[in-house]
Amino acid sequence: MKITCIGAGYVGGPTMAMIANRCPDITVKVVDMNQARIDAWNDPDLSQLPVFEPGLDEVVSEARGRNLFFSTEVNEAIQEADVIFISVNTPTKTYGAGKGQAADLKWVEKCARQIAEVADGEKIIVEKSTVPIRTAAMIKSVLNGVGKGEKIRVLSNPEFLAEGTAVSDLSNPDRVLIGGDDEDAIETLAAVYAHWVPREKILKTNLWSSELSKLTANAFLAQRVSSINSISALCEETGADISEIARAIGTDSRIGPKFLKASVGFGGSCFQKDILNLSYLCDYFGLPQVAQYWRSVIELNDWQKRRFAEKIIRSLFNTVAEKKIAIFGFAFKKDTNDTRESAAIYVCRDLLIEHAHLAIYDPQVSIEQIISDLEYVGIDNARELVKSGVITTVEDPLEAADSAHAIAVLTEWDEFRSLDYDKMFEVMKKPASIFDGRDIIDVTATRRIGFDVYAIGKVENEEAGWEVR
Repeated sequence: MKITCIGAGYVGGPTMAMIANRCPDITVKVVDMNQARIDAWNDPDLSQLPVFEPGLDEVVSEARGRNLFFSTEVNEAIQEADVIFISVNTPTKTYGAGKGQAADLKWVEKCARQIAEVADGEKIIVEKSTVPIRTAAMIKSVLNGVGKGEKIRVLSNPEFLAEGTAVSDLSNPDRVLIGGDDEDAIETLAAVYAHWVPREKILKTNLWSSELSKLTANAFLAQRVSSINSISALCEETGADISEIARAIGTDSRIGPKFLKASVGFGGSCFQKDILNLSYLCDYFGLPQVAQYWRSVIELNDWQKRRFAEKIIRSLFNTVAEKKIAIFGFAFKKDTNDTRESAAIYVCRDLLIEHAHLAIYDPQVSIEQIISDLEYVGIDNARELVKSGVITTVEDPLEAADSAHAIAVLTEWDEFRSLDYDKMFEVMKKPASIFDGRDIIDVTATRRIGFDVYAIGKVENEEAGWEVR
């Protein structure tokens, strides 16, 4: 068997690497028109892979050159393949009907048209990108339009990866979901995963259930985050501890402990995009109450980010103008270099609007990515702010803290739990503050050092000058 994946991003690259790794009898080609991205996947020493995931370099190393190949020769790969995965970006539309809510399917349609133009013989097309329900009908329509619909069958196989744990998620998935209306095609794809996934974990549904399951799963997970974050605000006003509440309700078997970690807000490429898409579909099908329910999940998340930035400003005597703030973490979560919709982007934006100076430390995020993200959210002069020193990136958290008025922890990198905060306190302006947006700092220990500490979901400290009601 030969498999081609169109799209070498966060989903396509790791997923195909795992298939090639576990299925040495299958030839896997990952193709993309972005030459720089393909070059990065082909980096000889694996140090420049475009996706940072713990353990991914080992998976790629074992299969690359044996039965895993990365290329820009899209047409050739399509012609050779028996199974073609579509794993391209489906961002929220920024123009026209559905702007700001609907998924932009132009890349999916372009893939379908390219397949229709160059494919010969029977093919199985697999939707791997996150798409709105009934996207498969569009793909089928394109294929039927050039008379190839009878030879090409379409399946839905959504991904359920969590960035930062993608390799373990792929190695031991909770489930593999395959939706379709052709049993032979479904079994062909199921047999690929059955090389390492137990059959009982391979779920089969119709096309539309599979497509909608991905949006629903992300909406439910995001809803849990917004729910616990809403309670974190109440904890700060009443003296309850959000960590203790999460532990108490998480032991209820009907609720469970996952995704009950209070934070400055969820981010990533999926949650917001998929909820917006889901709410748009609900509006389209005449379900405005359902649409508003899901939009409220995003509204709460946006409020949490604003609330955190406002807390920093208010606690630093209602001004951060020309004050240095050390930003610990810019990725949307630990163990990834992905910054899409990261809460850090929006907190930094709000601080820059108030004329703060930022020293940013993240072990995986580049200054170019930070500039791009800040420009995207309205800091049009981000590059000039870097040149003038208003925004700096550093290689060491201690350097970020030097002469800073405050530290803002915005990503839960493990190293932030065990930093030498005694030394940081010595080099910071006084009073020195820590704003923990990930609930990972030892509040008691850092307050004992002398820090004023604000942590998500923890009671405010009266001795440090917090307003306690």
